[in-house]
Amino acid sequence: MRTVAFVIFERVVGLDVTGPVEVFDMANRLHDAEDPAYRIEILALPGGPVRMASGLEVFAKDAAQWIGAIDTLIVPGGYGIQRRGAADPVVAWVRRTAERCRRVCSVCTGAFVLAAAGLLKGRRAVTHWEAGPGFAAMYPDVRLDLRPIYIRDGDVWTSAGVSAGIDLALALVEQDLGRSTALAVAKQMVVFLHRPGGQAQFSMALSAQARTASEEPGGRFYDLHAWIADNLTADLSVQALAQRANMSRRSFNRNYVQLMGVTPAKAVEGMRIEAAKRALERGDLSIKRVAAVCGFGDDEHLRRAFVRQLAVTPDQYRERFQATLAGPNDDQAAA
Repeated sequence: MRTVAFVIFERVVGLDVTGPVEVFDMANRLHDAEDPAYRIEILALPGGPVRMASGLEVFAKDAAQWIGAIDTLIVPGGYGIQRRGAADPVVAWVRRTAERCRRVCSVCTGAFVLAAAGLLKGRRAVTHWEAGPGFAAMYPDVRLDLRPIYIRDGDVWTSAGVSAGIDLALALVEQDLGRSTALAVAKQMVVFLHRPGGQAQFSMALSAQARTASEEPGGRFYDLHAWIADNLTADLSVQALAQRANMSRRSFNRNYVQLMGVTPAKAVEGMRIEAAKRALERGDLSIKRVAAVCGFGDDEHLRRAFVRQLAVTPDQYRERFQATLAGPNDDQAAA
C-alpha cells in the first residue's frame, strides 16, 4: 500500500487538497476495499486543526512526528505561500522528506514550496498562470512553462491551478494502477475528461470569453463565443457570425480582429480543433465522425487543420495520446 501524504498549512486552498484526496480514495474503492492501493495522510507543522482559505478546518497529523515511509508527497497551494523561503519550516521539512519519497508533487502555487526547497532547479515546472510572473522572477533557475495543466520531470510532478490537481492525481493513479482504473475513477467522479498533461490551462473558448468579458463593453462577442462553442457544426462563416452579432460583415471583422488579435475564422478553427482533440483523446469515435461532430465536415478538412495548427495528423495525435496514457515518459507527459 502506497502512502500519499499531503503537507498543509494555514490558508491552504481546500480543493487543492480535497480534489486529489477524492481521486485516491475512489481509486481505493474501485481497486479493492479490503486491500486498498493508497493510504492517505494529511500532515502539518505543527499538527492539529488547520484553517483553510475558505475558513473550513481540517485536522492534520504532526509532520515533525511522522516516521513512516511516504511514497508520494503532495504540496497544495495556498495564500501567502510565495513568502515561504528556504528557511521556512514547511519548506525545510519538504526538502528533507523528499529525499526518501518515490515522487514529489505540487498543486497550483505549491510549486513555490518545491522551488524554495531546491527541488525544481533545472527542471520544467508549471504553476497557476496568474502566479507565473512572480514565480519566474523568484526562481529563474526553474524552466517554467505555464501552458500545460501538469508536467512530469523525472520524479517531480507539478500542476496548474486548483482543479488541475485532480488531473494530476488521475495521472498518478494511472501510473500506479493503469489507464482503465484512472478512467473508471474519472467516470465515478463525473469528471468531464481525463485530460493529458499537455492540455492547455486555458481553452480557446474560455480565453475568448474571458477577454471579451473584460474588454468588450457591449458583451456581443462574449455571448457569441458561448454560442460558437455550443454550435460547432453550424454555419460559422464570417457573414453568419456578423449577422448573429447584428453587425455588418466589414464592421464585425474589423472589430473582432481589433479586440481578439485573430480573425473570426482563426478563432472558430481553434475551437473546432480543441473539440476534435477532446474527441480523439476519448477514443470512442472514428476520425470521420470526429470531423463531422466538430464542424469540419469531412476528415480531409480535419486533417488539414490539424497539420496546419498542430503539425500532426488526427491519427498521429490519437496515437500520441494513447501512448501517453499507456506509460508516459518525462517528455510525453510534459509535451
